[in-house]
Amino acid sequence: MPQIPENPFILVDGSSYLYRAFFAPPHLTNSAGEPTGAVYGVVNMLRSLMNQFSPSHIAVVFDAKGKTFRDEMFPEYKAQRPSMPDDLRVQVEPLYNIIRALGLPMIIHEGVEADDVIGTLARQASAQGIPTLISTGDKDMAQLVDEHVLLINTMTNTVLDRDGVVEKFGVGPELIIDYLALMGDKVDNIPGVPGVGEKTAIAMLQGIGSMDEIYSRLDELPALGFRGAKSMPEKMRKHETEARMSYTLATIKTDVELSQGYDDLIAKPKDKDKLIELYGKMEFKRWLAEVLDGSSAAPTSVTEEEGDNAPLVSGLSSANYETILTQVQLDEWLKKLQQAPLFAFDTETTSVDYMVAQLVGFSFAVAPGEAAYLPVAHDYPDAPEQLALDDVLAQLKPILEDETQAKVLQNVKYDASVLARYDVQLRGAQFDTMLESYVFNSVSNRHDMDSLALKYLGHKAISFEDVAGKGAKQLTFNQVPLDTAATYAAEDADITLQLHQTLWPKLTKESSLEPLYQEIEHPLAGVLSNIERTGVLIDSQLLQAQSQQLGEKIIALENKAHAIAEQPFNLGSPKQLQEILFEKMKLPVLKKTPKGAPSTAEEVLQELAYDYPLPALILEYRSLSKLKSTYTDKLPKMVNPATGRVHTSYHQAVTATGRLSSSDPNLQNIPIRNEEGRRIREAFIAKPGNKIVAIDYSQIELRIMAHLSQDKGLLEAFAQGKDIHRATAAEVFSVALDDVTSEQRRSAKAINFGLIYGMSAFGLAKQLGIGRQEAQQYMDLYFERYPGVLRYMESTRADAEQDGYVQTLKGRRLHLPDIKARNAMRKKAAERAAINAPMQGTAADIIKLAMIKVADWIAQQPADSIQMIMQVHDELVFEIAESCVADYVPQLQTLMEQAMTLDVPLVAEAGVGDNWNEAH
Repeated sequence: MPQIPENPFILVDGSSYLYRAFFAPPHLTNSAGEPTGAVYGVVNMLRSLMNQFSPSHIAVVFDAKGKTFRDEMFPEYKAQRPSMPDDLRVQVEPLYNIIRALGLPMIIHEGVEADDVIGTLARQASAQGIPTLISTGDKDMAQLVDEHVLLINTMTNTVLDRDGVVEKFGVGPELIIDYLALMGDKVDNIPGVPGVGEKTAIAMLQGIGSMDEIYSRLDELPALGFRGAKSMPEKMRKHETEARMSYTLATIKTDVELSQGYDDLIAKPKDKDKLIELYGKMEFKRWLAEVLDGSSAAPTSVTEEEGDNAPLVSGLSSANYETILTQVQLDEWLKKLQQAPLFAFDTETTSVDYMVAQLVGFSFAVAPGEAAYLPVAHDYPDAPEQLALDDVLAQLKPILEDETQAKVLQNVKYDASVLARYDVQLRGAQFDTMLESYVFNSVSNRHDMDSLALKYLGHKAISFEDVAGKGAKQLTFNQVPLDTAATYAAEDADITLQLHQTLWPKLTKESSLEPLYQEIEHPLAGVLSNIERTGVLIDSQLLQAQSQQLGEKIIALENKAHAIAEQPFNLGSPKQLQEILFEKMKLPVLKKTPKGAPSTAEEVLQELAYDYPLPALILEYRSLSKLKSTYTDKLPKMVNPATGRVHTSYHQAVTATGRLSSSDPNLQNIPIRNEEGRRIREAFIAKPGNKIVAIDYSQIELRIMAHLSQDKGLLEAFAQGKDIHRATAAEVFSVALDDVTSEQRRSAKAINFGLIYGMSAFGLAKQLGIGRQEAQQYMDLYFERYPGVLRYMESTRADAEQDGYVQTLKGRRLHLPDIKARNAMRKKAAERAAINAPMQGTAADIIKLAMIKVADWIAQQPADSIQMIMQVHDELVFEIAESCVADYVPQLQTLMEQAMTLDVPLVAEAGVGDNWNEAH
């Protein structure tokens, strides 16, 4: 098989594959009875192409509706073809939508066929020396093959270059049009020359040459000796008009005026939300699961793909849902809840903000399909009478606070936080389907109920927008009509119960996953709820003063930038920045955007900033602008009027490694390495009579590396309490510990942390500002001195490729969908993640265990003497009564250091101050 060049320009004959997919099995339909087989077939082919070649440039080309120039030339052209079957017609638009959502450029050009568009693009690319791969099952395309253009038929997995065309057809690409014109084509109704079949055409073309040459040498035909050779000159003369017209009809047009060319036809990122919607509707279960998981694995076989993409069957029915409007109904449901071994519970509220959300209703499910909604505050005009909230809470509270009454929720932290504001302490909430999904596969970035229902139950849940509308006119839930709201709310509880019944057996099958849920993620939800509701006190006046100062610095930076550029421009406009940097100032273009424009991304500006002053100014401008808009301007507006404090939201089910993230405000992203970031931390203060205490783990990931690698040198350095970076410098540079210079320590620190994140010699060279060869020598010396680290890295890569995942010390699985990818860049990235993820994930597990231990200890201390108010990376932040600081801090450090036992000591370092910056 011919060798396919790396990253070819791929041109897909969509129309050819559409028909072939339609008539080929499997003839799929979804549960609504709608045909999906053609869509499945074409998308399967596209996915296979993308996974195999990872092209940067691609176009999927379809025939346009209506007639082409060939119909005008020869009205009988393709006239015998039946019109498109109805079952195929209804699949065309869904297919187009999926192709767009996959990020693949699509072309439909009126007046010509898909072949002509492909021919034009192929010739243009070939003229530029761009390797091009045409994916088709159409023999006509063989005429386009040349030194840069190959054909691939993914249904037979065959590739044709020039030799392949000759082997298959008996003539080279330059004679394919002649071959088709002589034979004619019954499928396209091209007449050809009567009596000339495949063997006769090949004999004439091989014996004499092109059709023009044949017509100039007709008297030589009898000597070729093929069957019917003697009468062939007369036949050729008689049917010359048909032969010439057939030649024109069979010729693929290569000069179509197109608005797009190679540079425009760039594969773009997938629209995951749209794919979820489309795959869900078409009921392509495996592909839907991949999008939800963030996976990109290709099917291992067609049979597997067909089975996994069998129509989804939903077990949900709303036939037995009930709306509780009377005390009699409530009494019946209270009995059901008390008697149920487990029930699903959900709140309906007016807001997603747990600090302001008002209760509107409650939903329950005691068995699949047996669910109810209990409204208490729908207040739209003509709303039916509902039971009073206070009365309902009084009756529900004993059950909700009963530790022995098992409950399952989706995102229990939110409901617990809302109920706590109504003096209800949710207990017995043993299961959280969001966290079950997250523990089962943290790589999936979608653990919301709607996504999980699609993925695990094959059910498209009623969305909030379905009942409340969209945009500015969206209703709050209390305004939603009860008949609509009731089904939506009851379904939420029903889905939650059925998700648990599906997910929990998956967790319990894996020995490490159930303990991870029970010992870490589940108890942590309650801890986070308390931290969130406690909030943190900020100094709004200080932030406002900082905002003004930042504004002045930003203006000064703008003026400096304008002076360097010798003209005013908008520093926040990528387009204007491109014009100034790359057109006016002629700076080198290091990277381009998907549309081919010079990139002004962060990493590009950082590279340019080494040699040019303007990119450095732009970076500083962006940094200060972000601090101002995100923190100094915004934080004072986020103070809750009821508590006088700022309340963030922590997210357990977002990062693949298990680390927490936060939003509104995002506490994880406040920079600490620059002065402005540290000044923002000065605004996080303690209430009168209290101090801020910050305790963080020292070099936790390096300590985990020492434990995992069992490298004797690292284990010894940590056991003896050495400065690990100084100790590494002493080993790498072969000097005594006391003789290590600050520059050598800095280099060793870069190596230590760089290796954790899979940094290459090239990356290390950039960071240290040295040559790549010198950086490689540093790394080689490092691995000589710490051979256990190299062994760990090599064995981890191998284990990851074999298993498809790596694990933390607590058994958290970190799946690596790209670890077996054919694309080298994706595979390398997965290998780097494989090395880093066990360390970062174990660090996440340690801080979570510490939070649980610390929270249990705090619960035993006098009220209001200590509160845990923030978690940021490897750091816990507390507000502690001044009189208790000296006593509490050592105890907190000990609790944190005992969170997990490693073969090296965990060290928790504490700081105390009137604000977060002083304490850190």
